[in-house]
Amino acid sequence: MASWEFGAFVTAAAFGRDGEALFALGDGTVRGEGGWTAAAHDGAILSAGLHPSGEGLVTGGDDGRLAWSRNGETSGIAAAPGRWIDAVAASPASGLIAFAAGRDLHVRDAADVAFAARFSHERTVADIAFDPKGRRIAAATYGGAALWYARIKDQKRTMLPYAGSHIGVLYSPDGKYLVSAMQENQLHGWRLADSADMRMGGYPAKVKSMSFLAKGMLMATAGAEGAVVWPFSGAKGPMGQSAIEIGAQPGALSTRVAGAPQTTILTAGYDDGRVWVADLKATGVHWAKAEKGAAISALAMSPDGSRIAWGDEDGQAGVADVRL
Repeated sequence: MASWEFGAFVTAAAFGRDGEALFALGDGTVRGEGGWTAAAHDGAILSAGLHPSGEGLVTGGDDGRLAWSRNGETSGIAAAPGRWIDAVAASPASGLIAFAAGRDLHVRDAADVAFAARFSHERTVADIAFDPKGRRIAAATYGGAALWYARIKDQKRTMLPYAGSHIGVLYSPDGKYLVSAMQENQLHGWRLADSADMRMGGYPAKVKSMSFLAKGMLMATAGAEGAVVWPFSGAKGPMGQSAIEIGAQPGALSTRVAGAPQTTILTAGYDDGRVWVADLKATGVHWAKAEKGAAISALAMSPDGSRIAWGDEDGQAGVADVRL
């Protein structure tokens, strides 16, 4: 296991195409596991995601800048002067990059610097996500999720309504379902073929993290004493089915989860600083970080499930091999 003391809130963690762990920090820098640092923002990084190429991180800051950092270098992609960039998404399938600034959703093309699209909403956009093909994008906002075709500049949105404030959004890997996390302690989901919707409740805390694994057959979330796992198999997905809770730790709440897309390996981080890893085909959890500390604010798993990376609110970060 390798660990670092970055001294700033860890906003996000990810694994690049080359397997290097990457960290986006509240001091405006992006750090690489190999020891490099890139000064990406004049202020805090608020959001981050892998670049469509898989090389480096695309980050949004409170300076209104969208930047791409890799191997110690940073280049600007776009700017929203006077706005905070609260959400970032990128699609390796289409090469598109999207970001949310206030009520606006912006789209850029990594291969065409001239392309720019903007979609406006009545209320703030809290989160965004591309569908698996990178052609459509969902925006979480007050009153539901708005769907847009990412490359069409003049269009009418499709609204998936549900009363309340939606703060997170995620497509299922097969593109059949959209799930949102809400300001209340619950999720809401839609089957996109017919807009049938479902309430996914029972959480003791707000859900701040969602992740699909097991070839899209399972979705894990934070927001409970363990990781809450919903089934997405069958013709109706999670509709009419119940979730199970994995690795519950009485007195603690999970803050982040991350799964390996093609396997049943899952990791969860807690508000007491601990991190476990589990194979959902087996029983029990294995502690990757057993010592307590500040709340885990960032968590990532390599695509093959062999490594995890985490960071916490005090700037502690680490990388470990998965041994089950």
